[in-house]
Amino acid sequence: MTSSDPSTSLTLTVEFGGGMELLFSGIPCHTITIPRFHDPSTLSPLSSSTPPPKAPEPSEGRPADIRYLIWWLREYLLTDKGRPELFVQGDSIRPGILILINSCDWELEGELEYEVKDGDEIVFISTLHGG
Repeated sequence: MTSSDPSTSLTLTVEFGGGMELLFSGIPCHTITIPRFHDPSTLSPLSSSTPPPKAPEPSEGRPADIRYLIWWLREYLLTDKGRPELFVQGDSIRPGILILINSCDWELEGELEYEVKDGDEIVFISTLHGG
């Protein structure tokens, strides 16, 4: 994704490990740009690869959080659209996937409610392995 106006967008590094990268074009590290604010009413179930909804004005929207990031990744970065359940469960992450926010367990950062910040590094690691 390309850079945008820093007052309306956030640039993040997102990494996938433990086999999760296979759901995301086989690429383990992505630099993405997402809206700084979002309208929670636009967070629909898995739909299509339509363009992201227009970001609302800051006074009208919610700051982007991990819940929004998970939705955004599922909608716009997940390439294995036939198996979203390997990444998400409802509006959260599938059990068995560890999330690190700037090298810290997401449980210590507020989980889904953590408001992402410009420059954050978010890592998703699957702890589920077949055998």
